[in-house]
Amino acid sequence: MRPGERLLMKVSATRAFARTAPYVIPALDRAVHRLTHGKVLLSARMLPGVVLTATGARSGQPRRTPLACVPEDDGSWLLVGSNFGRPGHPAWTGNLLKNPDAEVSWRGRDIPVRARLLSGEERARAWRAALALWPPYAAYQARVTREIRLFRLERR
Repeated sequence: MRPGERLLMKVSATRAFARTAPYVIPALDRAVHRLTHGKVLLSARMLPGVVLTATGARSGQPRRTPLACVPEDDGSWLLVGSNFGRPGHPAWTGNLLKNPDAEVSWRGRDIPVRARLLSGEERARAWRAALALWPPYAAYQARVTREIRLFRLERR
């Protein structure tokens, strides 16, 4: 574990973090990502991250969302719809349910993907992988009654 990672995990599992982080972290990530032409995500200093571009479920407009991800050996990614442990599902998950064809910016490259909501044993395995990468996801799930959505993004 890198220096400061344990403290960051502890802080990120708090309700105070859940109230402020959704407004601060994505805005910073979007700005830095844009300024560096897709090469840097600040949050990726602690966790692997992508910028997801999905079609808005209601607007039909492209929506860019910086997200932590779990890169998989086969070149796909897992996305966890934790919403920092807040009650509702994050908007990007609804966008992927309605429009599964999307794009991710990964290490400065734009890659077309198709999203698939996971269930059953496949979801259970993915959840274990997500917890191994970022244990605070367990605290997020404990705070909400909804099942946190997990998606696998596969290259098109």
